[in-house]
Amino acid sequence: MTTSGYDVEFVTIHGHRRAYVKTGSGPAVLLLHGLGCDHTTWEPVIGALARRYTVIAPDLLGHGQSDKPRADYTLGGYANGMRDLLTVLGIDKVTVIGHSFGGGVAMQFAYQFPERTERLMLVASGGLGPEVSPGIRAISTPGFHQVMGVLTLPGVRHLGMAGLRTVARGPWKLTRDLDEVADIYDTFKDPQARHAIRHVVRAVVDWRGQIVTMADRAYLTEAMPMWVVWGRDDRVIPVRHANHAAALAPNARVEVIPDAGHFPHKDHPHRFARIVQDFIRTTEPATYSRARFRALLRSGGNTPRLRSVSSDTA
Repeated sequence: MTTSGYDVEFVTIHGHRRAYVKTGSGPAVLLLHGLGCDHTTWEPVIGALARRYTVIAPDLLGHGQSDKPRADYTLGGYANGMRDLLTVLGIDKVTVIGHSFGGGVAMQFAYQFPERTERLMLVASGGLGPEVSPGIRAISTPGFHQVMGVLTLPGVRHLGMAGLRTVARGPWKLTRDLDEVADIYDTFKDPQARHAIRHVVRAVVDWRGQIVTMADRAYLTEAMPMWVVWGRDDRVIPVRHANHAAALAPNARVEVIPDAGHFPHKDHPHRFARIVQDFIRTTEPATYSRARFRALLRSGGNTPRLRSVSSDTA
């Protein structure tokens, strides 16, 4: 199957079919999408990245063209799934880039498998603070599945999607991400997708916000290059969480892109691809040392703070 010029391939792991795109050549880059999205969220940047790197962009289990079973939708489960996918594809090490919920998966992957992680980039990532949009919190509430079943009936869904897309084309920064929200809304017409997304959200969010944080393990990134990228106008996860990253993890760079929302890789694809290329070009891949990892665990991570750089001044 082909989407926007790229072949979507499939592999069955642990009895579940997983969809992914693999294209390009060079050092491997793993792109992890956010909640309710799939690999197509990365289409604006895949071409540019594939000219220099081997790009792997999967549909996470429960999303896109991958299976949506009753399964383990925790961050640890997703990290294990990515390890197994890379193993099947014959890829030992990657620069892992995660957007939104995919950022949480990326952090978990780097924590669980540091020997396979060369670099870590977080894009408008979860796991850096409790705040999240009310829409995501609502998914974890009782009755979501039933209400969304009504809201995704054909006539209602088409009207709702048209309204979201119309508002998204307006001049207001507050509504700039509604086009992507419309795409996510459309996926909820599949009852299996709704069940999967509800399980995903309940693992990381409750009515008060995000319940999973990288704060207690951020010091382990000391031995790994890490960059954080955010859109200044993000209304899904506040841009101030980029500053939380600066207080949590050592030796990373934080870039805030002006005139961008929750999907900076879609708002400014050329700029985003350049940021990724600069990240890989200017950093050495991490080399895993069990002795160093042991020392970090024992020390508890008394480390210096990050330096923060904004793209509009860099």
